[in-house]
Amino acid sequence: MKAMVLAAGFGTRLLPYTLKRPKPLFPVLDTPLLTHTLTQLRKSGAEGIVVNAHHLREQIGAMLSEQQDVHVQMEDMELGTGGGLRLAHSHFGEKPFLAVNGDIVHDLDLAEVYRTHCASGADVTMVLHDCSRFNNVRVNGQGMIVGFSGPAGAGERLMAFTGVQVINPAVLELIPNSVFYNIIDCYADLLKKGGTIQALQVSDHFWTDMGTPADYLKLHEDILLHGRMPEFLSVCGGSPFCHGKDVVLEAGVTQLDWVAIGHGATIGKGASLTRVVVWDGARVAPGSILTDSIVAGD
Repeated sequence: MKAMVLAAGFGTRLLPYTLKRPKPLFPVLDTPLLTHTLTQLRKSGAEGIVVNAHHLREQIGAMLSEQQDVHVQMEDMELGTGGGLRLAHSHFGEKPFLAVNGDIVHDLDLAEVYRTHCASGADVTMVLHDCSRFNNVRVNGQGMIVGFSGPAGAGERLMAFTGVQVINPAVLELIPNSVFYNIIDCYADLLKKGGTIQALQVSDHFWTDMGTPADYLKLHEDILLHGRMPEFLSVCGGSPFCHGKDVVLEAGVTQLDWVAIGHGATIGKGASLTRVVVWDGARVAPGSILTDSIVAGD
């Protein structure tokens, strides 16, 4: 199974933190999100993974430089979700490939998603769920996608795209080369031409779009306090206070609720942290009182 991680976006909703790092490299329990994503893909049987990069792409390129099973697609211009996939077309061959957004955390069974698509005969399979904040995909009573904007018609329901999909490579030929293009526009065109897009509807799963600072903090709360994504939590030994290597806690530091501190960070004397993520190498000034905060450092 070939796969692609869409990791080229600007992450504007996460400013100013995305001025320092691209969103897929934000640490989740002191490990870049992209590392978690690649581990999940490999465990699902993915080989020959493509990761595209545009915003702060040199950081993604440096991180993946020694990973022989990953091709980093450096994009000099913003290509969008469709344009990035079109540029990678030659890497996929003729079999369906899995594509995942680089800013999501989930516990979906990716291997089963792939098998379901291959057995369906559809041109594309999009994994959908009921998430009122994002519900805008129209699904008919036969479980097929019929549109990408509301309101729902008779016998239809609105659902949200999880950012996980399986695509037959021939679909990418609908996208023009070397231009910005949204994959949803490609799918709208595909439907007009009589193509089929299956809605694989899931429930009782964990999923988050790490799109805003609040989402990023809530993800850590879900892992550290509520035990979601236990494979992430294992690095912390079950504690709600997760520290990387070589963390310095000066005298009188207090930690409340949950806290994640990256390797090489220093927490100054008498500081108080409540629901805080401190990035690797950052420093919290002595006496600081921080709540629901991200400390990215200089």
